[in-house]
Amino acid sequence: MPMKTMSNREITISIVGAFVATLCACFFSNHILEFEGMPMVLASAGASAMLVFGIPHSTVSMPWPLVGGHLVSALVGVTAYYLIPNPVLASSIAIGVSMLLMHFSGCMHPPGGATAVTAVVGGETVHQLGYYFVIIPVFFNSIILLSIAMAVGTFREKNPFLIQ
Repeated sequence: MPMKTMSNREITISIVGAFVATLCACFFSNHILEFEGMPMVLASAGASAMLVFGIPHSTVSMPWPLVGGHLVSALVGVTAYYLIPNPVLASSIAIGVSMLLMHFSGCMHPPGGATAVTAVVGGETVHQLGYYFVIIPVFFNSIILLSIAMAVGTFREKNPFLIQ
């Protein structure tokens, strides 16, 4: 299926939306994680922003894959961290298991792989969060991205004169 193209104005609106969404996620994560681990958390949020705002009509950019993919991957990553002492092995297993579970649950979102790895190698602050990492910051960052993406999409739909 060919990728749906966006007008220059849609692209501009999407870029502004991605900027605002990642800025909000950065602020939230920075406040919760106090810098350590934040760059890794934001790596997966940034990759999600590229998908959600850059190719908003793609299957991997829909709400369930965005939120579900990150949640599944965070759960798997935290569990792998607790069960497998070797971080390389734990990260590799977390990616594979996350992919499997995302396939079965219909929420394939490639940046979830980074979320799973972050749970394993994200540093002491991430590890201290334990399973709370799934909620803070992963779930909240996903909801921030989704909310702003929905606002941008609504803005596009209610202002058809912007789309050429």
